[in-house]
Amino acid sequence: MRQRIQQLGPFWRNVATVLGGAAGAQALPLLAAPLLTRMCSPGELGAYSVWLGLVAISAIGATLRMEAAMILDHEPERQRACFRVVFYTTSVAALALTVLAAGARLAGFELAAKLPWTALLTIGIATWLTGCMQTTLAFATSHNAFGKAARAKVATAAIIVASQLALLYAGLGGIGLVLGHLAGTAAGFATARMLLHPPAAPIGWRLDTEQRGHLLRHQKFWRYSLPSNLLNGAVSQLPLFLIGMRHGALAAGLYALTQRVLSAPISLLAASVLEVFKRESVREFQEHGNCERTYRHTFKALAALGAGPALVLLLFAPDLFALVFGERWRASGHLAQLMAPLFLLNFVASPLSYVFFVAGRQKADLLWQVSLFALTVGAFLAPGSIEQNVLWYAIGYSFLYLVYLHMSWQCSRNVLAAA
Repeated sequence: MRQRIQQLGPFWRNVATVLGGAAGAQALPLLAAPLLTRMCSPGELGAYSVWLGLVAISAIGATLRMEAAMILDHEPERQRACFRVVFYTTSVAALALTVLAAGARLAGFELAAKLPWTALLTIGIATWLTGCMQTTLAFATSHNAFGKAARAKVATAAIIVASQLALLYAGLGGIGLVLGHLAGTAAGFATARMLLHPPAAPIGWRLDTEQRGHLLRHQKFWRYSLPSNLLNGAVSQLPLFLIGMRHGALAAGLYALTQRVLSAPISLLAASVLEVFKRESVREFQEHGNCERTYRHTFKALAALGAGPALVLLLFAPDLFALVFGERWRASGHLAQLMAPLFLLNFVASPLSYVFFVAGRQKADLLWQVSLFALTVGAFLAPGSIEQNVLWYAIGYSFLYLVYLHMSWQCSRNVLAAA
């Protein structure tokens, strides 16, 4: 196997390294999913997914997307400044989120009232851990340390799965899912720092000159990439929130399993390609003024990898879901069947979206995200059943992805109008 990898080009050697770790990180949750779905109810999975969605969105805002700048800055001083900025902003965000979550519960807000106190009071610490972990992994990518990053991801996934199963067996229900996730993320972050040795990043009560200079130097990330990624994160979680509001916790749990299964190949294969595409596209853009060759090569590979799973979902998803997760989850398979074409487009377009950052076209990406947000709200607030809402969402989202792919191709050629 090692000899075969050595025969590949540098791009695919790096992908194979990232994929090796990602395979372990994603295989563990997938292997555990049939057990999880039999040990918890759709309602419990739905509540946990809402909590996880809030954490994911909060982590985007907490880092100000500064971790993305790590790929562009290779000087030790600038990377140290990046860590210091992220540690400061995530710490402030964690404290604010904890206070806001408690206040929302005491004030009687509906969404806060549906989550237990344990979940509400851990949103802040989960956000801090997620943001710091993302920044540490970006540091690994900037140094081609794909193997070490992969080991950290596997450690995170293994401890999350083991903790959740143990706590569910102990009878903690939905709270066990939350606490297990926290335990795994904390262990993964500690493992990543031990393996990668990122620079020390002391912070104070206020931003100092070095931190403010870093924010100013990379202002496009928090001016354009941050709103864009917040919208993207909101769009990815908004269907779950709106389904829960309109159709109840049971429907939210069914959609949550669909979302988890469809996102697994994207997290496994597409995200592995993205880690390498970041590095290769930046290098080619700096050398030639475009990254057309890397973009075309990556597009073809992603399309070939995603076509097979999309076809299987389109033809057999309901029966597969019932067989693997239990008969009560068959309806999740029907939703996956409706979303199969969207899955393929998402699988291809998500890694290639980094070209907007490489070419400095974050504003174009932001405008697209605004359109997607409006589409999502309209699709899920429209009258109809959950299946009808998901169908309209999949059709509209697929069309926007075709536009997105065209825009990213123009960026790779450096011909899209500058932001």
